[in-house]
Amino acid sequence: MQVTSLSLEAFKEMDYWAVEKYNLSIQLMMENAGLQLARLIVKKATETSVITIGVGNGNNGGGGLVAARRLAAWGFNVNLDLVVPITKDLPKAQLERALLFGAKEGAPETTDIWVDAYLGFSQRLPLSDAFVKSIALANASLAFKISLDIPVGISKDGTLLGFKADQVMTLAAPIMILEKLPSTLEVYVADLGIPKAVYEHFNIKIPNFSENQLIAL
Repeated sequence: MQVTSLSLEAFKEMDYWAVEKYNLSIQLMMENAGLQLARLIVKKATETSVITIGVGNGNNGGGGLVAARRLAAWGFNVNLDLVVPITKDLPKAQLERALLFGAKEGAPETTDIWVDAYLGFSQRLPLSDAFVKSIALANASLAFKISLDIPVGISKDGTLLGFKADQVMTLAAPIMILEKLPSTLEVYVADLGIPKAVYEHFNIKIPNFSENQLIAL
């Protein structure tokens, strides 16, 4: 019997399989994730929207930086909340591109859309003080809030202890922990380019990405 969603542990293994068995690079998946995130953001944005994207020093942050570059290229006002120094090769390269395309460093005083690309599925609790500070600012704002992958600071039982997301864009397949979130929270699954054979190996049905690369769950 096929499963409909994956545990975080199974998703990590699925991600590994895509890289090791099918030569699907992390950089390519990061580009795919960032593009789909940018497409989700523009569903809520207007030409005058102030967008803040919070990033950390990992692949999730790299996806957020790809989204920042895409949005800046499309003419949006994009700001980057850089919680920690960006030193890893892939996120660092993505940061340089985003800034060249017009994204700006620093969170503005007011923002219309706040995006949580701080930490991905490998996040560990408790969060450091730097992340706690940024999340508190985001939650205190009136911004519409979107999380990439899973909300930063989410508990194992699905309680939103950290970033109070209005939408979540998960990657490649539904994740069990998100099933525990409030029903009012919108969840999307985005195509990372992972082949059908990987889904079959993990006994999960591939979402119908041929019809839409960003699917509401």
